[in-house]
Amino acid sequence: MSNTVITAPAWQDDIFNVLKRGGIKQVPYVPDAGHAHVIRRIHADPDMRGVVMTTEEEGVAMACGAWLGGQRAAMLMQSSGVGNCVNMFSLIENCRFPFLALITMRGEWAEFNPWQGPMGRATQQSMEMMGITVLRVSKPEEVLETVSAGLDAAFEGGEAIAILLSQSLIGRKKWGETK
Repeated sequence: MSNTVITAPAWQDDIFNVLKRGGIKQVPYVPDAGHAHVIRRIHADPDMRGVVMTTEEEGVAMACGAWLGGQRAAMLMQSSGVGNCVNMFSLIENCRFPFLALITMRGEWAEFNPWQGPMGRATQQSMEMMGITVLRVSKPEEVLETVSAGLDAAFEGGEAIAILLSQSLIGRKKWGETK
């Protein structure tokens, strides 16, 4: 067994810190290596509740329910799960719920799995067609300001916001790799 400590990139801490300062209390997610560090930080924080979903559309309902209950939620998922949510996105638009999702992209730069390509290419357009404003982050130095602006647009401006974290930002994924 190795005692190697993996240090997360600073941009991942930026995401957690923006969510924490922004009053996010509930974080529905489907486990994903790209979000692993943020998920660990959420579970370690007594003021935040990370909730594992069995499918992504549950997170849309949870985020809306959190708002109805007086709390803020941010959903974490991978681009491959966006297609599972399209019908539930109508809840956000029809009921005018604020919404914030952080989405790790697949099917882009250095993708090894061809099954990730179609939804990776369709993620942004699918979300925009459902009335969700999409912001994209490709460089570590863009993360703090983009996530902060997205959180404000969602919870101060009442918007539905998805922040796409590019595959080049997250790094090359290899088959069988876990973090």
